[in-house]
Formats: sequence, C-alpha cells, structure tokens
Amino acid sequence: MVAGKVAAGSIKKVGLRERSGKFLRGVWAELKKVHWPDRKQIMVYTSVVLASVFIIGFVIWIVDSCLTFILNRVL
Repeated sequence: MVAGKVAAGSIKKVGLRERSGKFLRGVWAELKKVHWPDRKQIMVYTSVVLASVFIIGFVIWIVDSCLTFILNRVL
C-alpha cells in the first residue's frame, strides 16, 4: 500500500449513535473546562448590560427625535 492511500474496503463507517456519543463526550469535556461566574459576577454583568442597553436606547431616541424635528421643519 502506498503512503497516504487507503485500501478499498478498509474504511469503517461509523454510525449515528457512535458519532453522537463522541460529540456529546467532547461537549461535556469542554464544559468541564469552562470557568462559570458566581452569582455576584452574574449580577454585575447583567446590570452592566442593562445599563448599556438603556443608555444606547436613550441616545438613539434623542437622535431620532432631533432628526424627526428637523425633517418636520424642513418639509
């Protein structure tokens, strides 16, 4: 057999169950490596996200109101 070539008939088909099991074992192994935040960190991160969304929403509302006012005056 030549290097890099596979003999015909030597390829084994892996079933859906085996592939799914291997995938789920890999997912579980990766989840074990994750550093999960504690309750205090979650509260801080959530408040930062909510405050950012509120501020950006407020800025968009102000810009929209100004543009609406200007366009109503021009047209």
